[in-house]
Order: sequence, then structure tokens, then C-alpha cells
Amino acid sequence: MKKKEWCRVISQEELAPDIYSMWLDEEEMAAAATPGQFLSLYCEDGARLLPRPVSLCEIDREKGALRIVYRVMGGGTGELSGLREGDKISVMGVLGNGFPLEKAKNKKAVIIGGGIGIPPMVELAKQLDADNQIILGYRDRHLFLTDELKNSGKVYIATEDGSIGTKGNVLDAIRERDITGDIIFACGPAPMLQAIKVYAADHDVKCYLSLEERMACGIGACLGCVCRTVKVDSHSRVHNKRICVDGPVFEASEVEI
Repeated sequence: MKKKEWCRVISQEELAPDIYSMWLDEEEMAAAATPGQFLSLYCEDGARLLPRPVSLCEIDREKGALRIVYRVMGGGTGELSGLREGDKISVMGVLGNGFPLEKAKNKKAVIIGGGIGIPPMVELAKQLDADNQIILGYRDRHLFLTDELKNSGKVYIATEDGSIGTKGNVLDAIRERDITGDIIFACGPAPMLQAIKVYAADHDVKCYLSLEERMACGIGACLGCVCRTVKVDSHSRVHNKRICVDGPVFEASEVEI
């Protein structure tokens, strides 16, 4: 289901420096949404024509609400951070393909999130019927969403500066704690996903990656967010796929990062 609507802001708060959490009221989108999908949010400033894609963090079907958690990176997300309860924002959603939950049935899942790739793992962890092991990577001691994820599995933390948990990255934490599983789901910056793809192949573990990429239209028309793939795409006839409609979630062996 994909549509464009004016959504009411239910609440907004700052979770950590420049990290904001916003709940939006939209019953139909909430009913259709799955973990790993995203919304495109439009600014009111006419100079910012392109929407800002933001991953879904939580889905509350009972209340007809969606939660997004995002980092302020520039003027567009800065405008979003100024919204308050009762404000309206133009939203297109729900977009993209989410995580294949059925692939994790009766399996021990390893869920990995790095930086602003952590938010989409919250709803994923909630919906997986599995013994989740959750590895989170942060820059420093300014953590966010750890409490929510602790409700869905065992959480391990890595920080680049070593202020909390393992010093280093998520793979350093996996090796330090000897974490193993039957399937991997990951979202984060490209270097992290590259390393996880290699790790999964070396350990013969099925792996699904949610790719982060700048997007223009968000609906597959502009080909502005393509990634290199092993197989020829039926749409473009080349070794590319559109992250916004074919992803953002891909099996790791499908894509070249």
C-alpha cells in the first residue's frame, strides 16, 4: 500500500544529540506497514522539493500510529525536528520491501544495527519469533533505543571510543562475545554492511541487509538510488536494482556493496 497523506504528529522528542523520535497518526499506513519499510516526508520549505526518506522504527496497528527515529543532517531534517504535537506533515508511504520475517522462523536471529541503522531493528526484533541476539554500534556513550531493544532479546553494545561495551565496531563485539546464530539481519553504514556480508559468507550464514542510500523520488522512477547486483535487473536490463522499490532489504549475496 502506497499513498500520500497529511499526517498528524502525535509526539516528538530528542533521544540523543541530533537524534529525534516522532510518532505519526496514520491508520492505513500502520495497518499495511512491515519492518524494514520506510516513509518519505516532505518539507514545507519550497526550496526542498525532494522528500526525506526515513525508516520505520515501530508500528502500532492498534493505535494506527507509526514511529520514526532519525538524525538531523541538514536543513530538511532540521525542519522535521521542529515539528510538535498536533502539527501536520505530508508523508508518502509505506515504501520499499521489508525484512523477510518468514526466513527467520524457528531460527536464532542475529540482529545488527549501526548508528541510524538501529531504528528499523526495533520493530524487526519485536516481530521475530526467535531467540534474538542484538548487536548495536554507536559512536560514543550517547545511546538510543537500547531499552526498546532489550525487550526483544539480548543486547550487546559496541562504541567506537570504547565508552560503553566493546571498543570498536559490531563485528568486534560479535567476536569478543562469541555470538552465533542461524540468520543475520543488519542495517547501517556501507562499510559495516560490507564487513557483515563477508562475515556471513565466511560462516555460511544467511544474511539480509537493509541498505542506506540517498533517494530522490522514493518510488523507483528516477533511478537515483541504484545498487550493483549480481543478476540483471528486469526493469533496467543492467546489473542494478533500485533500493527504494527493490529494497531497501536485500539478501547479502544479491548485492555488491
